[in-house]
Amino acid sequence: MTTYRFPKKFMQLVSGLGAAAVLLSLYRSPIRQLGAQFLLLLLVSYLTNSRYSIAVPRGRGHISLLPSFVLLAILLFGGDAAIALAAGTALCVALSEAKERAIALFDASVSALSAFLVVWTIRLMFGTVAEPGYGYSLGFFKALALAAGIQAAWSTTQIVLTEAYLIKQSVLRKWSTIYFWAGVTNLAGAIAAFVSAWLIVEVGDAAFLLSAIIAAIVLVTYSSFRKNTRLVPQVEHYGANLRETSERFRSAFDNAAIGMALVTPEGRWLQVNHSLCKLLGYSARELMTTDYLNVIHPNDLSPALASFKDLLRGRIPSCQMEKRYLHKSGQEVWGLWSASLAQDAYTKTPNLIFQIQDITDRKRAEDRLHHDAFHDALTGLPNRALFMDHLKLAIARLQRREDQIFAVLYIDLDRFKIVNDSLGHMVGDELLVGIARRLESCLRPGDTIARLGGDEFTVLLEDIGNGMDVTQIAERVQMELSQPFTLTGREVFTTVSIGIALSSKEYERPEEILRDADTAMYQAKSLGKARHEIFDSGMHAQAIKLLQLETDMRRALERQEFLVVYQPIMSLGTGKIRGFEALVRWPHPERGLISPMDFIPVAEDTGMIVQLGEWVLREACQQMHKWQMLFPSDPAIFMSVNLSVRQFSQQDLIERVMAILKETKLPATSLKLEITESAVMENVETAIKMLKHLRDLGVQLSMDDFGTGYSSLSYLHRFPINTLKIDRSFITRMVENTENAEIVRTICGLAQNLEMDVVAEGVETTEQLAILRALGCKYAQGYFFSKPLDNASAEAFLCETYAPTLESLESLKVAV
Repeated sequence: MTTYRFPKKFMQLVSGLGAAAVLLSLYRSPIRQLGAQFLLLLLVSYLTNSRYSIAVPRGRGHISLLPSFVLLAILLFGGDAAIALAAGTALCVALSEAKERAIALFDASVSALSAFLVVWTIRLMFGTVAEPGYGYSLGFFKALALAAGIQAAWSTTQIVLTEAYLIKQSVLRKWSTIYFWAGVTNLAGAIAAFVSAWLIVEVGDAAFLLSAIIAAIVLVTYSSFRKNTRLVPQVEHYGANLRETSERFRSAFDNAAIGMALVTPEGRWLQVNHSLCKLLGYSARELMTTDYLNVIHPNDLSPALASFKDLLRGRIPSCQMEKRYLHKSGQEVWGLWSASLAQDAYTKTPNLIFQIQDITDRKRAEDRLHHDAFHDALTGLPNRALFMDHLKLAIARLQRREDQIFAVLYIDLDRFKIVNDSLGHMVGDELLVGIARRLESCLRPGDTIARLGGDEFTVLLEDIGNGMDVTQIAERVQMELSQPFTLTGREVFTTVSIGIALSSKEYERPEEILRDADTAMYQAKSLGKARHEIFDSGMHAQAIKLLQLETDMRRALERQEFLVVYQPIMSLGTGKIRGFEALVRWPHPERGLISPMDFIPVAEDTGMIVQLGEWVLREACQQMHKWQMLFPSDPAIFMSVNLSVRQFSQQDLIERVMAILKETKLPATSLKLEITESAVMENVETAIKMLKHLRDLGVQLSMDDFGTGYSSLSYLHRFPINTLKIDRSFITRMVENTENAEIVRTICGLAQNLEMDVVAEGVETTEQLAILRALGCKYAQGYFFSKPLDNASAEAFLCETYAPTLESLESLKVAV
């Protein structure tokens, strides 16, 4: 069945013209003047054309027999009656084939216009030579031949317009081929019409009826003859095997789990199975009224047509590709399409066999996997891999055009760990999602926003004017993210530090510019956080220096290049040594002594502080055990060791401290661990639990740098602390600044009320010592007493206070 792709308005126009032609013909030849002969001819025409057509060789189309009946009607009843016959026959045939009403009217109009063209061409060229009552003149036969030629041209044009364009064949070549066969067929039909008309006119109505019967017998005989000529040789040779094979093929075709179809070279469906109907959402009847190209996704149509042409021209034996189809509901369906050429065994017509397997679920899974591979699972933002790919393209564009300026923003949340530790990781994840959504809302749609992991985000800003534009964007981001977030019913505030790296032709790889943006971000953090910094070459040099320092530190840990020194802690009441504070030093083999101010922050950032701190703790405990054996006293001298924030947050800290005390045989009461005020205030409740566990071991606890960090006065009574250490910044300016002296007085009074000891750091002058004694400070350390000492010097310092006895020396030898 033919499906027309003509515009709707064009089909409406043709239908209107056809209706006008029919009405004009009926007006000129009223129905009441057409007797039983006309109705009988109409019936015979319908029965014939609904069942039979002439096939053009090699599957180039089918030629209708209707033109012959139109010529017969012209000869018997006149041109106007012939127009009505053409329209009526085409309409009945179309409706019997269950075509849509609009298509049926279009078919009838096309037939009516074809007859109208034939009738009026003859009238204009030959007058009334083709009307009833004619004579058999030369003009009559010319008119008959002209009518056959016009009908052949019309039929050929109709076939070409509705079929040949479907696979982009040569229209001229197809038209000329079909026209030859259409001309032969219509000329034969014209002769048959002339003979039938002559018999009817000369003999009468009996001849009319006899002609109809003879025509029916001829058509039935012709049809049977064609069937028999096709089947008899095969039946004789193959018989039951052929029928059995055919039945097996049909059963396999109809019941196949994948969609299968037989399609003409023009794209019309010849046969479809249930699986294909289910795949596309159409019934078999609906598919048979359309063509294959109607269900292909428009974007996949061109490769499908190219494959059709290659198959039909014998360039390839088969083809396979993944294509999208349009489901009846409008959604896309993915199918694995396989096609091969199949020639009809009898007509030698080349057809196509399609196999279509539904792969929609697989394609959706692939799309999800592809999306997940390049996007962050939590926020849905692009991940590092996709961001680096976009950044690589931006660098390539800059290499081609200097005006393609871009910048990279490296964003890190300040104090995100506090949110995780205090409110939980679920709230932390909510905060990260909120950050992502705000970044999307305050940046341009073309900017690439990515989450690299943890609390780190990056932004690729393209097509920017200058660096000032970037700083304005960074300020807008900081302002937007500083607004409170409502998470699980509570407000959470956060700030971000942003590093900015501007594009430059010196960058060849995306890793380089991302590294520099990261460096600028760390510079912003070191300068106080909640700010942005633009990368410059000085930062790079500093980053290289830190990287080298990190590398040297790792080697130093492996080679044990670090050194522990000890600064005495003095009793201001007795003037005797009360203990030592263990301090780490790094005598670099090439750079000399490196200040702790330089390498301790690097150790904190890299996590090496845990390994370094544990080594210092072991060394200090071992040394103190040795000194206690050499210089026994009551109470025994103690060793004070600093715990870093990372060490204090270790879940197995208690076990590690116990193991070291057991290994070095140092009593727990002789070890004092110093924790900074900021470390315990990051997570108060967790800190209190950890401090209580340490106290249960018998270890003494000291709060270092008291007064410089958070205001912990409201929590101080809850901390199981033995000692408060007053920061050196208060001691240094205590003489000239009375406010500092009052702060020291307050700390001393607070410690006494809470039954804690007080140690003053950084005592360097007699005046400072006098004030501390007057304020009731119990212990002090600083250069006034001694600088940090190595093992031998510290042991000599101890000798000034304690004289080793023979018994202690002997016990030391036994212990060793």
